[in-house]
Amino acid sequence: MSVESHTSPDQPQSAATLDTAWTLRWIRQGAEVLAANRPALNTLDRDIGDGDHGENMDRGFQAVLPKLDALADETLPGAVLKLVATTLISTVGGAAGPLYGTAFLKAAGAVAAADGIDAAALVAVLTAARDGIVLRGKAESGDKTMIDSWTPAVDAAAAAHAAGSGVGDILLAAADAAAQGAVDTEPLVARKGRASYLGERAIGHRDPGAQSTALLLRAAADVATVTE
Repeated sequence: MSVESHTSPDQPQSAATLDTAWTLRWIRQGAEVLAANRPALNTLDRDIGDGDHGENMDRGFQAVLPKLDALADETLPGAVLKLVATTLISTVGGAAGPLYGTAFLKAAGAVAAADGIDAAALVAVLTAARDGIVLRGKAESGDKTMIDSWTPAVDAAAAAHAAGSGVGDILLAAADAAAQGAVDTEPLVARKGRASYLGERAIGHRDPGAQSTALLLRAAADVATVTE
């Protein structure tokens, strides 16, 4: 259940700064990817949870889309992220709504009134999103939750930035790490959420929140391009 992205020399190159247009493309692409993966996410959640993670995520992001269309042209990236946050909190059921809503809310705060997101700000956005989820859900790495995708993504993004990478490569590194993090939840015993009641029976099943995280970060990387 992997999502792959390949870039060739002939494809558009990554922008130096991510703007509002990228933010809108990301959320729209994320909504499309979540809709396509709704059955798969439901199946993952059915194995160790309530079976509605895909349904909830799709409903939340579909609710965001018409609100994006109504935004003014001068809307800043942080305002877009805040809109996503409040919409998810009000429309997504289960634990995913508060967790993802908090992630987007903290991400919005990390860019505040900036009109663009450079490499350093991007790492700050990803870190703030992860830290918001930790604050809300009290989960740690190894608990078999979405944090097992978010923390590798943040670490990979920080390492890529330290190595001098631009925003596109930082997002690719984060997306790759999140995808591997989701896979790496399969042998874990869940220590948080409904899955924790299963004990060792959760072993062998991928965490649905970790998978939806990987899908969203892949979408962010896939749209971080401009035509030269």
